Amino acid sequence: MLKLVFGITLFAGVLAAASPTCGLLPGWTPQGESRSFVADNLFEYMDGNAEGYLLYGFQNMHGVTCQKDGVTLVIDISDFGDADSAYGMFCANRDLRKPAAKLGMGGQIVPRRAIFAKGQYYVEVGAEPEGDHTATLQAWTAALEKIATGTNDTPVALSWFPAAGQQSLRLVPESVLGIRLLKRGYVAQYEFGKAFVVTEATADSAAAVMQKLRERFGETAKAPIGDDAFQATDKYLGRICIARKGRYLAGYGNLADGQDGVKLTTLLASRLP
Repeated sequence: MLKLVFGITLFAGVLAAASPTCGLLPGWTPQGESRSFVADNLFEYMDGNAEGYLLYGFQNMHGVTCQKDGVTLVIDISDFGDADSAYGMFCANRDLRKPAAKLGMGGQIVPRRAIFAKGQYYVEVGAEPEGDHTATLQAWTAALEKIATGTNDTPVALSWFPAAGQQSLRLVPESVLGIRLLKRGYVAQYEFGKAFVVTEATADSAAAVMQKLRERFGETAKAPIGDDAFQATDKYLGRICIARKGRYLAGYGNLADGQDGVKLTTLLASRLP
């Protein structure tokens, strides 16, 4: 019986997180029907913007439009399957020029828009008409954060990149550094170059990718890092250093003159599991 109650409670929590309602805050009433979309029909809702969602592994979205005192809120909660993807979607949509908000794994509230990621969910709220709706958005995101299931901890991959000199850090859903072989991973921008980490399914698949990368770059020089590493010079990426540690591929591209790629990549590899 206890297991049954727990299962029902868990299901209700997931359902609530996936399906926002106007009743979360008093006085708000729905405008029209609630909406629901999956990957196959998301374009019907957001047309040209759907592609960006699909790149990050979008699975489904549940939303509602709410009104109160002449203010309209468009609220959507999207399930991306895992925390890395949801956080990646948040990073792709935040404005680095504006301050962050303490919501879930990361959030941001501006006068007419609020977004945050928590667990596998990416939450967004848009406000109409023109004007500063910050207070309203703060109240709504606080309510939505309570019903969203999942962790508030940022993806562990963020801790792998040295903080000194870091300008930005985000999940790249495909073609890391513009290389199709590096299918999905994190990229950090520094003044002196770009650091990246790609996680393969196994050490063997990572080794196979390393071999293909050697063939792609042509002339390479072996480097003493991890299980395997090399340096090369590329037409588009300039000086580059790539290493393999188990199932992880890591390194730097677009290295500025005077930067030691082997030293930098050794430090990055030492921070990997």
